[in-house]
Amino acid sequence: MKHRGLTVAKGLPDAIGGTPLVALDRLLPGFPSRVYAKMEHFNPGGSIKDRTAVRLLAAKVHSGEIDPRRSVVVESSSGNLGVGLAQLCRYFGLRFVCVVDARTTTRNIAMLRAYRAEVEVVRRPDPETGEYLPARLRRVRELVASTPDAYWPNQYANPDNPRAHHLTMAEIDRALGGRVDYLFTAVSTFGTLRGCAEYIRSHGLRTTVVGVDAQGSAIFGNPPGPRLLPGHGAGIRPPLADPSLADEVVHVPDLDSVAACRRLVMREAVLAGASSGAVVSALEQLAPGIPEGSNCVLVFPDGGDRYLDTVYCDEWVTQRFGDVAHLWKAPLTTTV
Repeated sequence: MKHRGLTVAKGLPDAIGGTPLVALDRLLPGFPSRVYAKMEHFNPGGSIKDRTAVRLLAAKVHSGEIDPRRSVVVESSSGNLGVGLAQLCRYFGLRFVCVVDARTTTRNIAMLRAYRAEVEVVRRPDPETGEYLPARLRRVRELVASTPDAYWPNQYANPDNPRAHHLTMAEIDRALGGRVDYLFTAVSTFGTLRGCAEYIRSHGLRTTVVGVDAQGSAIFGNPPGPRLLPGHGAGIRPPLADPSLADEVVHVPDLDSVAACRRLVMREAVLAGASSGAVVSALEQLAPGIPEGSNCVLVFPDGGDRYLDTVYCDEWVTQRFGDVAHLWKAPLTTTV
């Protein structure tokens, strides 16, 4: 067994990134290709959004553009970026106001408050669209306008969001020696997919990029609909979205994401978040058409610890979907 060399990080920001790529040999029995997971919950804040957060904040703090003595960071988040920003604001001594909504998990809100972030919960969706995101953004704009020295990172439009994920893809590329045949990544702000795709194109990689969206999400042009799981998909297309960067798109219903999360635990002992389940489900759907011997990389944005009250709670699942345990307890029926 190989052990990664240990290094001393020069503070919390230096510990972000360098997450492991883990082979998943038991996920799809009989699948004639290799599957790897980029395990982003190994970041100190527990998700891939740590990469975005440090890119949005660190340089501005070091340059003095953001001053801990007077600046206030204000951002909208469904959870993970909020946690990433909260830990860095605590590290840099910044006041942080995070605008979340009623779908944000109780665990994410508890983590925000543990970092001493100020949490505002938007409880009513936008009346025109029925979505929470426009209502959150409206509240952010109100807070920025009324708060002296406010800084809004704006993860939805800031080009530093995708730039943070050039490094994510560079790590995958180095680990597999340039042989990445398929990359599966979930979408919300479009930062991860855009950043990885930009790296792939600029380095001439022959990688098929699969965008994994939620059923009911409007990112790739479908009409918005109800979604239960936060952090996957969006009710409006974010400014960073460029659908042409995805070579293939798979829309995954909430139930399929939940069931795939449960199968992932059963087969690989990996407790992953809801959008990771969606990525697994997308691989299962496309597996019959993937050429033998391919390297398939799944980006797992976060861990399952923040979903113990939802995805991994039998009562929650049964109340919303009925008795569906056969979807993860039965053998895989997909032929590959």
